[in-house]
Amino acid sequence: MVQANTLRNLSVHKAMRRQVICLEQNKTIGHGISTIIKHKVNALLAVDAELQPVGVVSKTDIMGAYYAGLPIDSPLEYIMLSPPLFCKAGDSLETALEQMRTSKVYRLYVADDQSGELVGALAYPDIVGLLYQYCHQCPYSRLNREKQPGDKEDLLRFRVRELMTSGVKSLPMDATLTTVMEALSAYRFGAMLITDNNGRPAGVLSKTDLALTYKHGLAPSAAVQEVMSTPVHACDADALLEAAIKEMILADIHRLFVHEGDTNTLIGVLSLTDAARGRSGSCHGCVSSRIKVEDHA
Repeated sequence: MVQANTLRNLSVHKAMRRQVICLEQNKTIGHGISTIIKHKVNALLAVDAELQPVGVVSKTDIMGAYYAGLPIDSPLEYIMLSPPLFCKAGDSLETALEQMRTSKVYRLYVADDQSGELVGALAYPDIVGLLYQYCHQCPYSRLNREKQPGDKEDLLRFRVRELMTSGVKSLPMDATLTTVMEALSAYRFGAMLITDNNGRPAGVLSKTDLALTYKHGLAPSAAVQEVMSTPVHACDADALLEAAIKEMILADIHRLFVHEGDTNTLIGVLSLTDAARGRSGSCHGCVSSRIKVEDHA
């Protein structure tokens, strides 16, 4: 079967978020952390005195500053990545997704096709949210099929195991925050699984947790168990992709750890990034081109 791409007929303006969180580059890292946490975003756009975009400050950059021992009152311009990467509102989502993949970035900022002015931002969760919306509107969706008693299920639906990243890295509860930051950087993860003395899942330490810890002044030599988040959100490898995405959206989390059989034995991780890279909806209806997604202005 030749795979058809659900994103093919959709443009960036359908998925982008219109609100862009900006902060002057001379504001402190502490101010930046507060802004990111308040607005529940993974990065902010740094602007100059004329409010022109000059860089991006992400949770990864903040973690790097924490690891390096940079004072929390240092200006954002010390850690921002410059220049910010842009796409256009009229670009296809497929093109934008490929740009994100090749540039190894989590987000793009969006410029108006004509004026070039900043009009939005596009990140992996935005793409997943749009696909999830189309799935629920689709006549082949699991929700709509359940409303038709006696209607035989004839679609293959994506399971978590098809899109998850196999393998799980973990650290023990007595590991230091410095050790976690080194592992997150080495593996390019957004969060690390933390295990108890018996090797069972005990918690998760994310870059969000580290940013808050940095702001509160806790030394990087502190033990992970002091700041890790609980519980560990997980799902079965054979769970429907649609159900897993719904859980992440409702719980406002970016990943689920995946188990198979024994809930204490994790075999992989499903993130919103993985779901977006699938480039399709939650079933093979899109893949087989039975459903055509139109991009309406």
